[in-house]
Amino acid sequence: MRIALLQYPIEWAEPQVNIGLLDERLRAIAGQAEMAVVPEMFSTGFCTDRPGLAEPWGGPTCQALQRMANEHNIAIVGSLMARDGEKLYNRGFLFSPDAAPQYYDKHHLYASGGEAEFFSPGEERKIFEYRGVKIRLAVCYDLRFPVWLRQDKHNLYDILIVVACWPTVRIQYWDALLAARGAENHSYAIGVNMVGTDGLQLDYNGHSAAYDTWLHDIAGFEDYEQGTKIVDLSIEKLRHFREVLPQWQEGDEYQLAHKRTHA
Repeated sequence: MRIALLQYPIEWAEPQVNIGLLDERLRAIAGQAEMAVVPEMFSTGFCTDRPGLAEPWGGPTCQALQRMANEHNIAIVGSLMARDGEKLYNRGFLFSPDAAPQYYDKHHLYASGGEAEFFSPGEERKIFEYRGVKIRLAVCYDLRFPVWLRQDKHNLYDILIVVACWPTVRIQYWDALLAARGAENHSYAIGVNMVGTDGLQLDYNGHSAAYDTWLHDIAGFEDYEQGTKIVDLSIEKLRHFREVLPQWQEGDEYQLAHKRTHA
């Protein structure tokens, strides 16, 4: 599966601008990739203190994503601010051509960044499927919690995708944890982060990456690099690797206890 990693700045609190920019970037790679991954809250930036920017699920941003997926014949993965009933979610998504969207609500909310004040945590561990490939989506802070992302016989996936707004000051944790999640789960691991400066004057240097089964970063972004990198992942090679080295099957049995407070 050919996957495009889109590492770019996000225009703060400007949904229409960001949607237009994404449309241009997808048009530029038409026919070159089957899936495109964009940063967390791609249409607004990490505007956790602006709940008014949240749209109903199925609203204008969702409609634009579905249109782009159809027109450019590409699946799109990222997250956005969604209003669902009375609750707000940082909602991860996969929009694919001519198919119903799949979504996952971020489970671990970043309280230090104000996210837990307005947003509710999702409680479902979901596996997406696209063209026969199983995908686990995580949103930013989820990356710090290995049990939530742990692969087992009930949550088997081929690719872990993490979308983020992860600032430069803590980028060393991003680098270490993304590689670790891929290693411990015997999966491909893709992480897409933004670059630039946001509306709160936080700096982002990117470090988007795609780790193969041997923990080689096959995307190769430089610090602060803006652009698109396309990687080719062999699911057959991954499954053979798992047969030869089946350590992921030997993990301890456990059960997740949900003790979170809903916003």
